[in-house]
Amino acid sequence: MKSSPFERPPGDVVPRNEPPRFYYPLATVKCAGHPVFRSQEARDFACLLDVDRDVSRWCCEGVDLSYGGETYAVDFVVTGTDDRNFVVDIAENVPRPPDWIELAIARAGHAYRPVAMRDFIDSNRLANAKDLLRYGFYRCPLGDRVRILAALDEMGSLTVAEALSAFREGRPMACLAALILQGFLEIDMDEALIGPETIVRRIRD
Repeated sequence: MKSSPFERPPGDVVPRNEPPRFYYPLATVKCAGHPVFRSQEARDFACLLDVDRDVSRWCCEGVDLSYGGETYAVDFVVTGTDDRNFVVDIAENVPRPPDWIELAIARAGHAYRPVAMRDFIDSNRLANAKDLLRYGFYRCPLGDRVRILAALDEMGSLTVAEALSAFREGRPMACLAALILQGFLEIDMDEALIGPETIVRRIRD
């Protein structure tokens, strides 16, 4: 789903309170609700959430916290596969929330996670996640999905170059990326950028 564009209001605007704009890539996988981001840093971290196997879903709506008449906006409420919730506060460097933030979040039954995107911006994981999410709206045809899963059952693993030859009905790279994003296949996201020699394996619950 796409967020609606807004024009920047006149005058000085606190960066955290700017209206949402388009940030790329547009596709999301685990977002519950409308994906509306306040910054490119927040959009980039959402890419990491979408490829995190410990994350069940995330949302970026209704994440304003209030305490003693003050309000502070965080970026995401994230639900892990263990059904625990935590809120994520994104900044380019280190977020600077008010002193009462952890108390307010604890009262809501969540945990607080401040994130400095400078720690992730040059990582292979972020670059690979953004590359994969370019194909986030794509769906692999059933025949291709069955063929690649059968091939991995037989071979155990394949390189990306070998896996692409298994797709006959859809666009090979888009099919492969879609199946990774949907949790059928896995690759090492951290070691290097995705290439022809990257190893592909089947995920089994």
